[in-house]
Amino acid sequence: MDFYITKEEIVSSLNATLGVVEKRQTLPILANVLFEVDESTLRLTATDLESEISTISTISNFKSGGRTTAPAKKLSELCRLFKEGDEIHFFLDGDNLKIETSSGKYNLSTLPSEDFPVFEKEEGGNTVNITGPNLKALIYKTSFAMGNQDWRHYLNGLYISVEDNNITSVATDAHRLALATAPLNEGVSEQITGIVPRKSINEIGKIVSDSSENILLQLTPNSINVNVAGTTFSSKLIEGKFPDYEQVIPSGESSTLSINKKDLSESLSRVSVLSSEKFRGVRMITSENQINISANNPEKEQAEESINCSYTGESIDIAFNVNYIQEILSSVDGESVEVHFFGSDKSCLITNPGSDDFKYVVMPLLI
Repeated sequence: MDFYITKEEIVSSLNATLGVVEKRQTLPILANVLFEVDESTLRLTATDLESEISTISTISNFKSGGRTTAPAKKLSELCRLFKEGDEIHFFLDGDNLKIETSSGKYNLSTLPSEDFPVFEKEEGGNTVNITGPNLKALIYKTSFAMGNQDWRHYLNGLYISVEDNNITSVATDAHRLALATAPLNEGVSEQITGIVPRKSINEIGKIVSDSSENILLQLTPNSINVNVAGTTFSSKLIEGKFPDYEQVIPSGESSTLSINKKDLSESLSRVSVLSSEKFRGVRMITSENQINISANNPEKEQAEESINCSYTGESIDIAFNVNYIQEILSSVDGESVEVHFFGSDKSCLITNPGSDDFKYVVMPLLI
């Protein structure tokens, strides 16, 4: 194996693989990245046995092909520090990967490519086509509500459902729920669903760019594959049945608050400084054209503010974890949000005025 490649090409590819590289190093080779070189391209592959990422880069000068594995983190740090515009020479010398640049010479240890685990990709399934901005928005608007190391393993991921011309993402940690819907470039004839693990959905979010027009997303019964402009990411799905989220979304007659998103977020930030550090509770009392926001803590410190708004319905006295509300507000596009109340002891529904492209459900706190 002997080839030349620009710094920019190799750094971009290594950066894409680092998130998948196994950090616990249960197997030493999982800390390595697989090199595969042919006449015109370099393919880099990383795996943690649960997922795999593979990127293709263009090499600038080909001497000979081959395969090997080398430490991903050391390679990435070294290549990142090379001079801008450097052409980097990689070649194998026995069990060592030699690197030469205008700055100097470097020598890294390798492990045999034959020992690199093969990620078993599942055949079949259904493939859909979606734009980068739409897929990125689905992930951004919902992934924050995923469970984190919950004993109910099916909550530790993002539920994806593809039906007709739309794709829907749903996440919940049993305290809040986030749902977003986006159009596909092409419709499908049958419904496809799966639960993508937390780590994997975060990696997909990293490789998707706003400039990607056609992203191929393939769902099989046990895996997901995403292809983005020369980068392919594959992951096992979480086994289990996702909760019937439609039953969780409140409906029926409600009292509705329409408020400027920035005003509400800034008020919550100030008031919550004096909330309980453990529960992070803020109290909201609604009245005609006004909402009162307050908080206190065990040190008997208090904060209270009032914001002008549009409000219709019965007065509500309710409390929420401020972090849950703030995460929702930060993910919402537009200048205002609607909050639908169904009672002081019931979950509220937060939506985008005049649109059904996202829905958020938050359970109240009892304080």
